Amino acid sequence: MAKKRFKIPRFPKIILPIFLAVLLIFAALYYHRKTTEKINSLYSIKTKTEKTLALMSSELKELKSRDEYKINKDLQANLLAIEKTYDSAVKTYEKLLDLKTKTKNTSKQDALFAEVLTLLSRRNYASAESELKNLNKLIDEEKQKIIAAFQIPPNVKESNTPPGSGYSLQIVKTQIGDFLVHLVAADLNSTRVIVDTASDEDCKNDCPVLSLADYVSRNGAFAGINGSYFCPADYPSCADKKSSFDTLVMNKNKKYINSDDNVYSTVPAVIFSGNSARFVRQTLEWGRDTSVDAVLAMQPLLVLDGNIVFT
Repeated sequence: MAKKRFKIPRFPKIILPIFLAVLLIFAALYYHRKTTEKINSLYSIKTKTEKTLALMSSELKELKSRDEYKINKDLQANLLAIEKTYDSAVKTYEKLLDLKTKTKNTSKQDALFAEVLTLLSRRNYASAESELKNLNKLIDEEKQKIIAAFQIPPNVKESNTPPGSGYSLQIVKTQIGDFLVHLVAADLNSTRVIVDTASDEDCKNDCPVLSLADYVSRNGAFAGINGSYFCPADYPSCADKKSSFDTLVMNKNKKYINSDDNVYSTVPAVIFSGNSARFVRQTLEWGRDTSVDAVLAMQPLLVLDGNIVFT
């Protein structure tokens, strides 16, 4: 018996395009509805934002019109004036202290600074600021007088070569002038360089100090030189860090001081080890090796590898 074949009914060719057109219409309607909803949502957000900004603007204007706002603005202006004048007064006072180490002739400067303090006590910051400028000018003029009055003794020899050993007082001639220089020379093959500190620990304030003579004496040294700059106790800006220093040091006891604060330090450093000395442009170039004799970070670096590299 022969099998009958199943035949798929044939649709007219026009039905397929109509079907596709219907699908496109439904898709367009759906897209239009979704787009409209999105636009309406964005418009709603925009309207809400504009209302919020308008409200904030209104509140800000109202706040600025209040007396307390104006009072706060006046207070802010006064605070800025106080901060500016105080900083200027501190810096000027410290300059005056430096001048006193060079001359006793500071009566004019002292009197003017007393006047500045009087003006500050009366909250006359503008006049105090003006007088501070005059005081700075007087201090600078006195420093220039000291420089101009200094004369190198006529019997000092001229030499740009350090002595073979020991101490020498000599005139060093440079392109920018002649300088009276105190030199101590020593052979590193027979001389050990160390760094000594009053404490082996980091210190931020009220740090122990010793005189240079005490350091030389307690180490049996034949010479000594001051190392890191520390914050003078009589400086107002050092009130909360008296006698502290912040550069890297490894002392004779192999103790690194201020290590954590100098991981990325750009301050130059010198390292002494045996009969050699090494200089680095930046502290960050040096690790924390304790096999050397001494490490001292300090500014400025003047000469490196025979070249002038003042930094």
